[in-house]
Amino acid sequence: MLVLGIDTSCDDTSAALLEFGTNTEKTKKTPVVVSSAVSSQAGVHAKYGGIVPELASRRHIEMIWPVVREALGKTDLRELAAIAVCAGPGLIGSLLVGCSFAKALSYSKNIPLVGVNHLEGHILSAFIEDTPEFPFISLVVSGGHTSLYLANGFLDYTELGRSRDDAAGEAYDKVAKLLSLGYPGGPMIDRLAREGNPRAIPFPRAYLPGSLDFSFSGMKTAVLNYLNGRKGSGDLPVRDIAASFQQAVLDVLIRKCQQAMKKTGVGRLALAGGVASNSALKEGMRLMAEKKEVELFIPSPAFCTDNAAMIAVAGYHRFMAGQLAGPDLNPRASLKL
Repeated sequence: MLVLGIDTSCDDTSAALLEFGTNTEKTKKTPVVVSSAVSSQAGVHAKYGGIVPELASRRHIEMIWPVVREALGKTDLRELAAIAVCAGPGLIGSLLVGCSFAKALSYSKNIPLVGVNHLEGHILSAFIEDTPEFPFISLVVSGGHTSLYLANGFLDYTELGRSRDDAAGEAYDKVAKLLSLGYPGGPMIDRLAREGNPRAIPFPRAYLPGSLDFSFSGMKTAVLNYLNGRKGSGDLPVRDIAASFQQAVLDVLIRKCQQAMKKTGVGRLALAGGVASNSALKEGMRLMAEKKEVELFIPSPAFCTDNAAMIAVAGYHRFMAGQLAGPDLNPRASLKL
């Protein structure tokens, strides 16, 4: 059973072709990623220090068909069991491109269509290369989202906490911009932090006692205030700033995951989202998991960032449940899971 996944939720155009088993026993196994094609827009937005939505949607229009064609390869469209497309949340102009293309392809070739929530895709990215047992805690941490979910089963998720202001990935990009490190900022900070002292600067941690929610705007402000206080005092300790900021973010993420597992009694944890590619976060989570005897699942970097393979996985399970979309499928910038 072949499922074509399409994702244009933000600034990357991606398509993937996944093969799934058709009986109960086979569906317990990981799918086969036949192909995964991604067109990055990092070069388009770098000079602006962040994503420009109008430029993103225009680039999606240019790249959607070449990317899908690359993912399909020599596969005949008639072999597809379904087309899964991200319908939100995300940038509405970008989402419209992917949804419009998927609907046209579905209608013209009479292929079943499935609309997928981007957050569900991230949660189920754990199943692209592994087979975690339910229930498990999922930390979705990216440029647009920082949320904790209890995954009870396919199509069954409970939100435990979310960011009250900025996502962790957004904080990374904004701090990188303050430090003139370029875009995207996350990898830059991660790289510099390896050479800095993570305890050099006491940036605050917003633990929000009694809640599993997150808050990162105060950390950005703390970095800005620190930089303003250093004006005229010589060279900035950029590596120490990067390391101290990153440690503040990671301390919160790791503690919240521990609290979520303690609250639910679930000893399995999956990371998802672009920030899950961060080397320090992965190492910190692995040390915590080893100490607390927690089962930890972290996808490969290609499946942490926005990708169509995770959309195909989520779409497959929606398809098997009979949850199909029609030509009236409309994307939504805000879409609760």
